[in-house]
Amino acid sequence: MRRIPLWSLICLLAVAIPAFGAQTTTTKKSATAKAPASPVNLNTASQDELETLPGVGPATAKKIIAGRPYSSVADLAKSGVPKGTIDKITSMVTIGAAGAAAAPKSAPPASAQPAAPAAPPKTSAPASAQQPPAKGMVWVNLDTKVFHREGDRYYGKTKNGKFMTEADALKAGYREAKMGTTKKSTKG
Repeated sequence: MRRIPLWSLICLLAVAIPAFGAQTTTTKKSATAKAPASPVNLNTASQDELETLPGVGPATAKKIIAGRPYSSVADLAKSGVPKGTIDKITSMVTIGAAGAAAAPKSAPPASAQPAAPAAPPKTSAPASAQQPPAKGMVWVNLDTKVFHREGDRYYGKTKNGKFMTEADALKAGYREAKMGTTKKSTKG
């Protein structure tokens, strides 16, 4: 059996320990570098500012920006931000006056009575159900070109949609969603 000289083990440890320590220090620095110095306003922050929050990368920052305006931190869930990330950043974010500032920008078109029903769905990216301006209206998903009737699980909930009368939806080229239809068996 061959013995390894003690001095070679000491040299090996002298090289390995500082390298290991430097690696853990780098990891700690990158974790603490994600904490912002001051609270980040969810309604006005840029993508770069949002990415300073822990657990928020480019994709999550884009989700946050797309879901604006927010009235509470809990609204982030409606934009697809994971609950764990929301829990991490709650103490580091604020909901500023941008939600109030965004309302006046859309308020002048809403002052005209016909435009009022169309304005809420455009600003309503959240997945919570919107209330129709009039009874019997359908919810049109502008992305899929499909409309949903009252009682459908997607009624008023898709991110990019609006309420219309069924006749207007059909006239505009939208089709009814195939929800709950069953195929009849042809076997005898």
